[in-house]
Amino acid sequence: MSKIELQLSAQNNSGVSYQDSLRASMMEPSMYERIGKEEGFRKLSELFYERVFNDPSAWFLSIFSSSTKAEAIDNQTFGGPDLYREKKGKYTRLAGRHANYNIGTAAAHRWVEHMNMAVEEHAALQHDEDARRLLNDYFAYTAHYIVAASEYMRPDQVEFGDTTNVARYDQ
Repeated sequence: MSKIELQLSAQNNSGVSYQDSLRASMMEPSMYERIGKEEGFRKLSELFYERVFNDPSAWFLSIFSSSTKAEAIDNQTFGGPDLYREKKGKYTRLAGRHANYNIGTAAAHRWVEHMNMAVEEHAALQHDEDARRLLNDYFAYTAHYIVAASEYMRPDQVEFGDTTNVARYDQ
């Protein structure tokens, strides 16, 4: 599947185009500044994971069994320092790092639901409608891009090896 086909699949499932998903990373002042820099992204992660860890569905919660509330969202995308790249390496390959979870469309929708609520709840974004909308667009598109890309990845492209025997999280 070509990159354009992956983008169209993500757009069809998220309702957000690739071009629109990039708008959050081009804001002035940057999203990093608007949200409160590193501490602001840390707070967004905490709000998100609080919702995830309280999700009543075992199938969804199992996707996050190796996550903690301290996990940081990749703030370099939004004008912050390259912390994620420093931790994970030059080629972060978001889809490859998530492919071992074999996430389906229903899981992506649930993830986006929790993230949208975290964005809405974040104090630094309460009066910044543009930032909230653009973050929600970015996260929706990205979640569905990961799903589309993971369906076409070869075992050598997956962060933790072959996903043939991994349960699909798509309830």
